[in-house]
Amino acid sequence: MTAPAPYYLPIGDEREVFRACHAQRLPVMLKGPTGTGKTRFVEHMAHALGRPLVTVACHDDLSASDLTGRYLIRGSETVWTDGPLTAAVRAGAICYLDEVVEARQDTLVVIHPLADDRRLLPLEKTGELLEAADGFQLVISYNPGYQHALKELKPSTRQRFVAIEFDFPPAAKEAEIIAHESGAPRNTARALVELAHQVRRLRDQGLAEGPGTRLLVSTGRLIARGIAPREACRTALAGPLTDDPDLLAAIDDLVAQTL
Repeated sequence: MTAPAPYYLPIGDEREVFRACHAQRLPVMLKGPTGTGKTRFVEHMAHALGRPLVTVACHDDLSASDLTGRYLIRGSETVWTDGPLTAAVRAGAICYLDEVVEARQDTLVVIHPLADDRRLLPLEKTGELLEAADGFQLVISYNPGYQHALKELKPSTRQRFVAIEFDFPPAAKEAEIIAHESGAPRNTARALVELAHQVRRLRDQGLAEGPGTRLLVSTGRLIARGIAPREACRTALAGPLTDDPDLLAAIDDLVAQTL
């Protein structure tokens, strides 16, 4: 039995744009705040297109070898082992580099020949020049609102991608997502969305980033399991957002007024 597609509620024409990009062998950049469904969207589209998905969580120490592969000693032999990017290129998979801007700039250079018409991956250590198999697609994500000058994509990287914008869903759709994913009653889901709208306004008071839909789903799951709404919001919403006591107090006041 085929597993159902990962749940994803479309906001606009993002699915149609992604399908067109895949058909035209165009790489895609997903831009938007944390917790707005970028990863779930890629999972949903990989399933819809019938392609395997290889996901890499990018970080400061990610090297080109982490992506492409390296020689490893196994017993008395030295054996080449493909990295996730190389494995995806060979298999014709969708390769998703999550929060790609966190990777070192010298690491990102390795994706350049894959993200243009060449669709090639040079493996200097083996001397191979791999041509991407049919179905391969490169997808990256990043949060432009949370970057600074030292953590920004260079134009030479950005301009290789088609950009699909993500943001917090409209209130009715966000409530629908929360109710579906958490099992919380719809009136609770709607209240959580109202709370999120108010908390997101605290960015003017120093909150680094407002709560994404993912945090609201986690909060809804706790409430659905019998945790009191105020405690659920404290642990699953406010706590992950900030350690500032003034902001925590402000969020708690909003919770008391909303739930």
